Amino acid sequence: MPTRPDLQLAADENLAAHAAWATSHLEGAHTLQDNELVLVDSGMPCDTFNFVCRARLASATAPRRVQESIAHFRAAGRPFSWWLGPGYAPACLPDLLRGAGLAQADTEVAMALDLAALPAAGPDVPGLEIRRVCTTADLRAFAAIAAANWAPPDPWVLRFYERAAAVLLAADAPRRLYLGAVAGTPVATAEATEGGGLIGLYNISTRPDFRRRGIGLAMTHAPLAAAAREGHTTAILQAADAGARVYARLGFRPFGTITEFKPAAALVGGP
Repeated sequence: MPTRPDLQLAADENLAAHAAWATSHLEGAHTLQDNELVLVDSGMPCDTFNFVCRARLASATAPRRVQESIAHFRAAGRPFSWWLGPGYAPACLPDLLRGAGLAQADTEVAMALDLAALPAAGPDVPGLEIRRVCTTADLRAFAAIAAANWAPPDPWVLRFYERAAAVLLAADAPRRLYLGAVAGTPVATAEATEGGGLIGLYNISTRPDFRRRGIGLAMTHAPLAAAAREGHTTAILQAADAGARVYARLGFRPFGTITEFKPAAALVGGP
C-alpha cells in the first residue's frame, strides 16, 4: 500500500483518468491537462461530464488558474463541478473557489484497499451474473441504469455513453465497465478505472427494486478480484458515510476526502 501522501496524489491522478480519458476522444469536447490541473468539457450541458479536478496549483498562480477555469465554462454556457481530491493544493484552494462564486455541494470519504486483503469470494447473490461490458447492448443497459440515478433519468448520461461507445468498448480501455444481471435483466453497474498506479471504482449503482440483496457489494468485489488477478495491488473509491460502512466490510479504509464544488447559483436553482 502506498504511503498516505502518495496515495492521496495517486487518487487524484486516478480521478483525472476517470474524468478525462473517454471525453478526450469525443468530437467537440475540450480537455486541458497540465501539471497544475485537469479541465474536462464534454461539450454537453451536464455537469456530470464537465469538471475540474487534480488541482495542484502554485500559490502564486492559483487565483488566476481558478478564474481562468471558471471563465471557460461561463463562456461556454455549460454547468460544471470542481472536485477537490485528497491531494489538492494550495491549502487555501477551497477559499479561492468560494471567493470565485462556487459553493460546496457534497463531500465523500476517499477509501483505499490493499488488494492482497480482498476476500477470496464476494457475496453469493442467487441468480446474479456479473460481466464486463463488451457489446453495444450491454453499454446501453449500463447507461440506462446510470441515467436512472436522476429523476427523471438524465438523457445526457445516455448521450455520453452513446458518443463514447467506440473507446469504452475497446479491450484495452482503462475504464472497464461491468454489468450485473439477474435472470437476464440488467440491474447493476460498476466501473474500474486504471490510473495513477491504482484501480479506482466508480459508478457502483443498483436499480432501486433490487437493492438490499448484496448486489452492490458483489458489484464492488468482482472488478477488484479481476484487478488483483491482473497484478494490481491497490484500489480506491469514494463513498458517502453510509456506503463507507459497507465498503469497510471488504477491507477499505479512509485516507482523505473528496469535495465537490459547484457554482452557487446552481445549488439554489439559479441560472
